[in-house]
Amino acid sequence: MTTTPSDDFRLSTRFDAQGAVRVEMCGDLDHRCADAFLDTVVEQLAAAPGTREVRLDCTSLGTVDSSGLAALIMIRRHAEAAGVRLGLDGRRAALDRLLSVTGTLEYLTTTPMDAERAPGRAARTTSDPAHEISSTIDGVRSRSGRPTGPDGSA
Repeated sequence: MTTTPSDDFRLSTRFDAQGAVRVEMCGDLDHRCADAFLDTVVEQLAAAPGTREVRLDCTSLGTVDSSGLAALIMIRRHAEAAGVRLGLDGRRAALDRLLSVTGTLEYLTTTPMDAERAPGRAARTTSDPAHEISSTIDGVRSRSGRPTGPDGSA
């Protein structure tokens, strides 16, 4: 197990028996720690060539700024290049909202392997359908992953 301390961000990594690297994040993923976070996860991937999955536990993750988002995207690219699945576990609504607004939700939560298994069908995502928001526009009810304000307005 590896632990990376920081003033506001802690990272703990471990390998499990199923061939997964488990990464627990605690604190704010921002410009101060994004590079170290990326480096740590990439090093863990390189240290275990038989890795089948990288599971990022976002349960205790605070805010994520643009540098943190860039690190998540780079981790996805490294995982994909290594043929490794990436999972974002324990995502809170704020993280889903950020990923949705930036257009990265599907990219970070859909595995290429799932899309390849079902040609012609939409790729499976690990996002929670409970985060989809129903809305009515001109009397037509639709479902949207678009985030809303605190009062429910778009």
